[in-house]
This record gives sequence, C-alpha cells and structure tokens, in this order.
Amino acid sequence: MSTPVSACSLPQIPKPQIRSVAKFHPNVWGNQFMTYTPEDKVIRACKEEQVEDLKKEVRRKLMAAAASPSQLLNFIDPVQRLGVAYRFEGEIEEALQQIYDSTFHDADDMHGIFNKFKDEQGGFKEALIKDVQGMLGLSEAAHFRVHGEDILEEALAFTTTHPKTMVESLRYPLAEQVAHALKRPIRKCLERLKARWYISIYQDESSHDEILQKLAKLDFTLVQSLHKEKLSNLTRAGGGKN
Repeated sequence: MSTPVSACSLPQIPKPQIRSVAKFHPNVWGNQFMTYTPEDKVIRACKEEQVEDLKKEVRRKLMAAAASPSQLLNFIDPVQRLGVAYRFEGEIEEALQQIYDSTFHDADDMHGIFNKFKDEQGGFKEALIKDVQGMLGLSEAAHFRVHGEDILEEALAFTTTHPKTMVESLRYPLAEQVAHALKRPIRKCLERLKARWYISIYQDESSHDEILQKLAKLDFTLVQSLHKEKLSNLTRAGGGKN
C-alpha cells in the first residue's frame, strides 16, 4: 500500500515575477544603417591615394614654415583644428619641440612660459587684447589647467572677459570663432565635431590653405564612411532592433 504524501512536504515553487517591459525610445537613426551601402572599394582606394598625395603637400608646407616659429604655429593650428593632426603626429611633435627649445629654453616650468605674457605689474599685457587670435590660443591653453595652477586661472579669466566684449565688433569668420571658443573650447569638445564645424568656416578665412582644406574634407569623408560601415555591421549583427 502506498504511503500518502503530505502536502506540506512538497517543494514550494515560487511564482514567476511579472516584470514591466521597458519602453525604450526608438533608434534616432531609424533603419539607415540597415540599408547603408558601403562605398565602392575602388572609389575608396582612389580617395585614399588622393589623401596620400595631399599629405605630401601639407608635409612640405610644414617643413617650409619651420624657419619661422610664428608661421609654423599658424599652420599647425588649423591642421589640428581640422582634425588631420593625427596624420602628422611625428612632424608636429618635432616642430613644437624645436619651438620650445628655441623660444622657451630659459623657462623651467609653466609659470616661466606664461609669465612672458605678463607686464611688470603682474597682470597680462594689454597688448594681448588687440591680438584676438593670440587671445584665443591663450584661452584654449588655459582650459587644460589643473587644480592649483593659479596662473592659468588668471589667464582663463583674462581671455574670457575681454573676448566677450568684442564679439559684436568682430567680423565673420573671426566673430564665429570667438563665440564658439567661449561656448565650446577644444578641451570640452569632441575632436570630430570640432573638425566638422571648423571645416565649414576655414574656407572663409583669408589665410586658409587650399591643399589643407582639401585634405581635411577628404579625410573627414573617409573617416565618416568607415564609421558608417562599422555601425551598419553592428546594426545588422544585432538584427536591426530599435
């Protein structure tokens, strides 16, 4: 005869928890990466060849400007802002080191460098106010300060107050540069977003270089197409779910 099993001896099976379904926002890109068609390999190879030719021209210009520190810095600056500095890292590093050795060889630290911009009273030279591009450069450098660097705090205050008062009196594209630098300095902006913005106004600068401009536009297009291709592969691997 079978022995009856007590109900209390049976294992208690927990009831499944009912979880709320998260309502995620739809993908802001929609299905554009699901339907994205990668650039033809022959066309891309042609563009990459163009980039190499333009790089040689820009490299020659860098070497030609090496004789003048101010001219060299004025050329390196747009190279970096246009997002193509990564293609000339060695040349730029060497050039900046040479400028430092020849110009700031007697400055043992950061304070020694920035004190060159100060007057006998300990304030920043009033002549700097007339040099808007110089003010922008000093402002961008000051944004890389860390806690305790009082001289950079002073530099930031000086280069923020004065440009604010002169924006309305400046002309495009300089006025646009000043306004943008006050709102989004390089230190606080993604490099590619900064490059995209600067490419749009660089062509309007009187001192712009045609070769450098062509390289920046072509480089941006190539990098953008590579990013799109990677996003397309990831989207398809994930089933294109929003």
